[in-house]
Amino acid sequence: MESNIRLINKLEKEKSLEMDEFAMLIRTFDSTDLEFAGERARFVREMHYGNKVYIRGLIELTSYCRCGCHYCGIGRDVRSAERYRLESEDVLSCCEKGYHLGFRTFVIQGGEDPYYSDDMLTDMVRRIKLRYPDCAVTLSLGERSRASYEKLFEAGTDRYLLRHETADEGHYSRLHPAGQTLKERKRCLYDLKEIGFQVGTGFMAGSPWQTAECLAKDMLFMKEIDPEMVGIGPFIPHHETLFRDEKPGSVDLTLFMLALTRIMLPESLIPATTALGTLDSRGREKGMLSGANVVMPNLSPMNVRKKYLLYDNKAYTGSEAAESLDSLRKSMGKEGFEVVVERGDHIGMKLREYKNTEIVKMGEMHNV
Repeated sequence: MESNIRLINKLEKEKSLEMDEFAMLIRTFDSTDLEFAGERARFVREMHYGNKVYIRGLIELTSYCRCGCHYCGIGRDVRSAERYRLESEDVLSCCEKGYHLGFRTFVIQGGEDPYYSDDMLTDMVRRIKLRYPDCAVTLSLGERSRASYEKLFEAGTDRYLLRHETADEGHYSRLHPAGQTLKERKRCLYDLKEIGFQVGTGFMAGSPWQTAECLAKDMLFMKEIDPEMVGIGPFIPHHETLFRDEKPGSVDLTLFMLALTRIMLPESLIPATTALGTLDSRGREKGMLSGANVVMPNLSPMNVRKKYLLYDNKAYTGSEAAESLDSLRKSMGKEGFEVVVERGDHIGMKLREYKNTEIVKMGEMHNV
């Protein structure tokens, strides 16, 4: 649509749209709009990052979780989930293997597992940073207290990933049980930002009851919080959750949201997610062609990779192993991308001061 092309151009120029403009664009986009948004997203990414694809070594720490998110395959109520926990020595072994393969960022991800105290996690981070001082450590372990986040930051954690999943309060309440609130999720993100982390957030595309207005709110929230990283993947149902009979999200919608995000947040680090690769065998490559610039191969021990199943038919539990880096380089090379081993920090990180910034004031305004 001609009006949508105009809106995409406006987004590139002004780096945001009005709520109703985002909603209309998302609700009415077609294949022509998707192609054009992808072209502009590639141009924007190349202006800031060239053709580089940054790799992060993913270590899935635990499949235990105290939360009951209605979409998640490792939630507390999923009886079929195979539970496991890695100890610090396991994690360090994964890092050692990854370091020799060329990884310079380790992403330690897991459910919200109370087993891992602040002391355990800070000791783990310190040991990693002592052994690999040239590497970045990213944690993605859910909602924690501000005091906990401060301890993790002081221990040397560089980045923290916490997807908001949806910025619409009503929608959030339908995706989560009572006691889990968007207000608390936002509180965590504002705290992380103020403390000094490189912050990652993001959302699912095509989750149940999601509307174009929900996605418009996601875009405006991300514009407000200005994350260094954004994770966007399609919703995929798990057979033992409340959403087991729901349809998965659309690949095209996911790619369109990736492209709009790259255009709006030019310097962000955006992964082509495993979920996207699960719904489409060329999902990672298509993600790159829509503005993504990060891939996260799995460094977890082989005996636990199939146990960390957030949704059905998760791709790459074997083939996305770190040992397949040569295959990754070849597949990305065919699309004109170069897989690099550098940390790939967000471009503006060294220039940004977090204390007493506008983002803190925003958090106070929202009472989070």
